[in-house]
Amino acid sequence: MSVLKGKRVLLGVSGGIAAYKAVELLRLLTKEDAVVDVIMTPTATHFVGPETFRALSGRPVLIDLFDRAGGEGGSTVVIPHLEPAEAADLAIVAPATANTLAKMALGIADNALVTTLLSVTAPVLAAPAMDSDMWLHPATQANVELLRQRGVHFVGPGTGQLARRNVGPGRMAEPEEIVAKARRILQGRSQSQLLAGRRIVVTAGGTREPLDPVRFISNRSSGKMGFALAQAALDLGAEVDLIAAPTALAPPRGCRCVEVETALQMRREVLERLDASDAVIMAAAVADWRAEEVPEHKVKKGDADRWTITLVKNPDIAAEVGARKKSGQVLVAFAAETERLREHATEKLKKKRADLVVANDVSRTEIGFGADENQVTLFYADGRIEELPQMRKEELALELMQRVGRLLAQGGGA
Repeated sequence: MSVLKGKRVLLGVSGGIAAYKAVELLRLLTKEDAVVDVIMTPTATHFVGPETFRALSGRPVLIDLFDRAGGEGGSTVVIPHLEPAEAADLAIVAPATANTLAKMALGIADNALVTTLLSVTAPVLAAPAMDSDMWLHPATQANVELLRQRGVHFVGPGTGQLARRNVGPGRMAEPEEIVAKARRILQGRSQSQLLAGRRIVVTAGGTREPLDPVRFISNRSSGKMGFALAQAALDLGAEVDLIAAPTALAPPRGCRCVEVETALQMRREVLERLDASDAVIMAAAVADWRAEEVPEHKVKKGDADRWTITLVKNPDIAAEVGARKKSGQVLVAFAAETERLREHATEKLKKKRADLVVANDVSRTEIGFGADENQVTLFYADGRIEELPQMRKEELALELMQRVGRLLAQGGGA
């Protein structure tokens, strides 16, 4: 049975040429037995008539807040936008134009759609569609980032031929992709208590190992994957301890965040929390080496041509957790590889005594350090291998935490 069956979906259609795709999106949603309320901006009606949406949904189409009738067979409710807003299990804006995204970000309520969205408490999914110049404009990107921070989900845009026959980013995601994303959102929402009562430790970011008071060794980790995992664990009902190496990101609200700098500091914080935790997710990029001696003062260049530093190995935090974890606890390790991914991930699985290793190829710039998307292969202690498609790190985090929830439900690790 589809997760969409019987769900109330609010479909917002704004004024772009991609509005024609919203017709097929509506058809697919109703095919899965969703109850769909369509709200159009006035400019959207220049591209597709409301009669089309009314016929396919079997429900009134709202365009004007002062049109109490809502068209033939419409509602006579005095405030027609509140009922669909309050009843919605999910709101989808497709296409989401630059204008509509800006109004959503700023809370401007000058048409029925954006006014309704201000009353929606359910998840919101936006499918941007616009010319590539508009999509790449700093104002649009800032609006999208602000909406992401507020919890709005996005699907697309893709790269392809656009309305003026140029090729670039800004093409609205295909209806099938939007429906698939809607399913994932509702599935995650239905499992919102999957980790209730669980305590999860997540490490994130790249540690820094000082060479002197102003210089350090580090890596390219942005912390995005670890912070997304902390948010996903919170969304699934867990108590979360986030142990964060230096990063520019703001920690998710609701977690207990401990900021550290070095591998030794991270080790101390992780082991201190190990006994009270149900799962440890080692998403941080922990430095393998540190300077044996760190001068008290800044090393001056002077006339020297060389500065020789002796490095010593840092402790392997994941291996220590694996050796000390109790029955029922789960350890997830990450393997950022540039070659022989399966071989190295399988070796790490055994060496760390992990229950799950998440491996990705960081030599690929579109999914490597600092990227917004990732594509991983999962290696389980029982020998299973699962390859996940490329997706945004927020989506991947939810997929991973759902799997952690299932491992815990099955009794955790050995």
